[in-house]
Amino acid sequence: MKVLANDGVSQSGIEALEKKGFEVLTTTVAQDQLVNYINENEISVLLVRSATKVRTDIIDNCPSLKIIGRGGVGMDNIDVAYAREKGLHVINTPAASSGSVAELVFAHLYGSVRFLHDSNRNMPLEGDSKFKNLKKAYGGGIELRGKTLGVIGIGRIGQATAKIAIGVGMNVIAYDPFIEEVEIPLEFFDGQSLTFKIKTVSKEEVLKNSDFFTLHVPAQKEYVIGAPEIEQMKDGAGIINAARGGVIDEVALVEALEKGKLGFAGLDVFENEPSPAIKVLMNNKISLTPHIGAATGEAQDRIGQELAEQIINILN
Repeated sequence: MKVLANDGVSQSGIEALEKKGFEVLTTTVAQDQLVNYINENEISVLLVRSATKVRTDIIDNCPSLKIIGRGGVGMDNIDVAYAREKGLHVINTPAASSGSVAELVFAHLYGSVRFLHDSNRNMPLEGDSKFKNLKKAYGGGIELRGKTLGVIGIGRIGQATAKIAIGVGMNVIAYDPFIEEVEIPLEFFDGQSLTFKIKTVSKEEVLKNSDFFTLHVPAQKEYVIGAPEIEQMKDGAGIINAARGGVIDEVALVEALEKGKLGFAGLDVFENEPSPAIKVLMNNKISLTPHIGAATGEAQDRIGQELAEQIINILN
């Protein structure tokens, strides 16, 4: 049977599948050519990440398909319910990239509270001529230790992020309409471990009492953070979104940054991917990455291996 990894898959995943007799194709097929390619090559398994969309046209017109797999957590680029109604297996890897996304959140946080994203823009241009000016401009950093991190969505990735925050010495409060309490285990290098309990509170309480925010929610029909929510936040708060584009109102975000209501933002995802708004890209208070939350070698190995195991269990 043939597997098409249209958005790529790790070598470890390929090897695991090939050992069980699967043929793995890593050709990147254009969205409008997918149906023909799948049918011509009798593809049994279609693996995607974020780029490829699996909608009703593919589900209805590709009779050879048995499995649709998403290398990652959210599956908003797949018509999951419809595919399952049609008898297809739909799989994903909810735990494989949690740690990688959490570390990126803290890369944005650490960089933002010390202005690294803007300093790295200006030091190459003006570091030799305006060193003292830049030192003054970027000399008002703050520490994360002792501050409060508000986690909006305390699922797997939210918990992985909370784990780092606790290790850093931050207070963690969380809002999640589906979870009342979580236990966060911290494992240390010498084998010791500690477990922390976090009871979720109201969204309003998180908004009013957090110094920084991180979002870990699926795609929504409406904004999770818009102008009304920003208005409830502390002056100078910072917000990181490594979840999904469209959960933050970027117009309201930019306005709040320009007015000084918010201190900074860190965005890995955008409303208009893959063409983010110019006002977002050019704002010197926004730390930017191009949707790379799960893009570590370790995470991609885990994703590939986990997908391979699920495919093998279903089809063999």
